[in-house]
Amino acid sequence: QVQLVESGGGLVQSGGSLGLSCAASGSIFSINRMAWYRQAPGKERELVASIASGGTANYADSVKGRFTISRDNAKNTVYLQMNSLKPEDTAVFYCHALLRKDRSQSVFSYWGQGTQVTVSS
Repeated sequence: QVQLVESGGGLVQSGGSLGLSCAASGSIFSINRMAWYRQAPGKERELVASIASGGTANYADSVKGRFTISRDNAKNTVYLQMNSLKPEDTAVFYCHALLRKDRSQSVFSYWGQGTQVTVSS
């Protein structure tokens, strides 16, 4: 049993900041990659940022320079610091993890339930 729980969503004005957290719990041996996705109404879910176990991060072009992803491997937690928020950032943000449950090489995919981020203009 693995669960990803997001927190930190809410309402913020344009230009403001918001920080998201996602904690993974359960039977986890290691987490290869953690990521944040978002889905706005009427749009496909898109990758916002990802971070590998070693700390290498990747960002969507639309958030580069504004968002920062980080992780605490000891806590199995990933964070997303969002600055200079725009109304276009409004979406449900989902945490995602690719992880190993044991010493085998099998990798499993898990999603959080999502947290709403609303940016008002």
